[in-house]
Amino acid sequence: MAKEEATIALAGNANVGKSVIFNQLTGASQTIGNWPGKTVEKAEGTLFFMGRVLRVIDLPGIYSLSTFSMEEIIAREYIATGRPDVIVNVVDASSLERNLYFTLQLLEMEVPIIIALNLVDYASKKGIRIDAKRLSELLGVPVVPTVAITGEGIEELLRTVIDCLDGKIKVSRRTFKGKEVERVLGKLSKAIASDLPEMAKLYPPRWIAIKLLEGDEDIEGRARSHENGPRIMALVEVAREELENIHGEPSHVVIANERYGFANRIAKEVTRFAPAPRISMEDRLGYITAHRILGYPILLAVFASIFWIVFVVGGYLSKIFDALFEDLVIPLGEGIMGTILQGGIAEFIANGVLAGIGAGVSIALPFIIPFYALLAILEDSGYLPRAAFLMDNLMHKMGLHGKAFIPLLLGFGCSVPACLACRIMERDRERFLAAFVAILIPCAARTVVIMGLVGAYLGLLPALGLYAFDLALVLLVGRIAYKALPGEPMGLIMEMPPYRMPSFRIIIKKTWARTKSFACIAFPYIVGGSIALEAFRIVGWLDPLSEAMVPLVVWWLGLPKEAGVTLLFGILRKELTLILLATLAGTANYAEILAPVQMIVFSLVAMIYFPCIATVAALAKEFGWGKALATALFDIGLAVLLGGLAFRILYPLL
Repeated sequence: MAKEEATIALAGNANVGKSVIFNQLTGASQTIGNWPGKTVEKAEGTLFFMGRVLRVIDLPGIYSLSTFSMEEIIAREYIATGRPDVIVNVVDASSLERNLYFTLQLLEMEVPIIIALNLVDYASKKGIRIDAKRLSELLGVPVVPTVAITGEGIEELLRTVIDCLDGKIKVSRRTFKGKEVERVLGKLSKAIASDLPEMAKLYPPRWIAIKLLEGDEDIEGRARSHENGPRIMALVEVAREELENIHGEPSHVVIANERYGFANRIAKEVTRFAPAPRISMEDRLGYITAHRILGYPILLAVFASIFWIVFVVGGYLSKIFDALFEDLVIPLGEGIMGTILQGGIAEFIANGVLAGIGAGVSIALPFIIPFYALLAILEDSGYLPRAAFLMDNLMHKMGLHGKAFIPLLLGFGCSVPACLACRIMERDRERFLAAFVAILIPCAARTVVIMGLVGAYLGLLPALGLYAFDLALVLLVGRIAYKALPGEPMGLIMEMPPYRMPSFRIIIKKTWARTKSFACIAFPYIVGGSIALEAFRIVGWLDPLSEAMVPLVVWWLGLPKEAGVTLLFGILRKELTLILLATLAGTANYAEILAPVQMIVFSLVAMIYFPCIATVAALAKEFGWGKALATALFDIGLAVLLGGLAFRILYPLL
């Protein structure tokens, strides 16, 4: 009897439209989290179709089933041990041969596969026609043409999944290796099935044999740890030597060549080319925006436009939200609580909880929301990978590659998602390096301090000077960290997707998901900090704190003593530094409180020391509390050192 509930796993290379198919299938039922014990994002959702409950898992976009990256390990282990009922392999029709290399690896795992031949519309524009029926015959699996962004073929794909679940489609077991390789694999598979029964329960014996011939460290380590491991590895060494003698190359190269050879022959047989089409606008745009000279001014113009839009829209939204809370929400809340609670408690809740929520909504969200919307447009259009490609050389100076530019870009919006975005880096070393420098990027909260103080009172050029100094600092600190941490940088491996018209629905979904994630992480700290600040004010601890910080704040940084408490509470959220400074001084005219040099020093320190407690929590979640606290202490020390030096250098000049 067919199962009423089933699991579908979406697998494929990056940028083949896999996530778009996932969105088409699951709609609003998605949940985003992490794979157990890992920092790689896990997306899953459910849908109901033909009386079935289908659970859909969107596996990380990868190019092979090796153990080169955490994403590859997760995908491989889930396919092998998670036992999904059906694997939907999403393939780019415009780059069939390259995508088939991964398809052949999936077929080696002997799992039920359906191919979603996606982007057939884009392939058609390039003059490429794929014979889906013949491709199905050659691979022995169903092939369904789709255009994910419009939903074309999605229903047929689901019907094919149901037919597969009902046993109406039989997936044939084809071999895609030469005779010599198949003979060697046959011998090894039989030995593995009898001598390594525990491993043979998890993985197909033939697949284990392939991985041992490839020298897969994970599978080899498991095989060696078994009591029969030495016997199996002796057979593997004989097999490797046999293949090397026949082909004149190492066994892992032989296996790879076999896959590439079959992928090439299959692609040639099923692909038809129409007369060369005219170069499309998308192709011209792709060439120009990734050009080694023209690409950089375009990159600068794109991101200058983004920040201009963010600050214009964010400033407008901030005024609306601020007025809404000041004139309606807070007075209404105070009125309701005043009738229920005693006066002191009501005032404490109003000043602590409501003011904290109001600050988050009126200061953080107005800049976060438009930034995430524009970022989603860049992602969905296909421009972001080109920006990463252009920045690859610069990122290599810090021991990273071009993809690290994406977390740095996110850092201008908020440091929390910037830390989480470092998951796109392949290794732990690169993830930490990227996060280490990403939190030095001025987030929206620090931008409030820079623009609200230096920009408003000293002009735009000094404010931009602080940004330029910060970017130079990021490069310098990143370079030092790269030299201090052992290891070599990886090369950039990134798919260049075609340009597409962004989908409004997908942009809204991405913006909402990221904004919700930010709010869930940051708002508890924002409200908690506001409550703590109000408690300090009530019990009279603010003045003693200010006096205790005089040696550091007044003598070294050259700031008024009131600034110490504001910088201290800036650990909770950076906007507090300006808000509290005005509260303590009794005026929002900062020119009456700070001299020009002090404005620059105050903004410089606020810009460099770690963004907020929410960022430390995000770092701890990704890398552990040891690295998170060490990074925070380093940033604090660096901010204090540079702030004091800046005061001594600038004081004679201004």
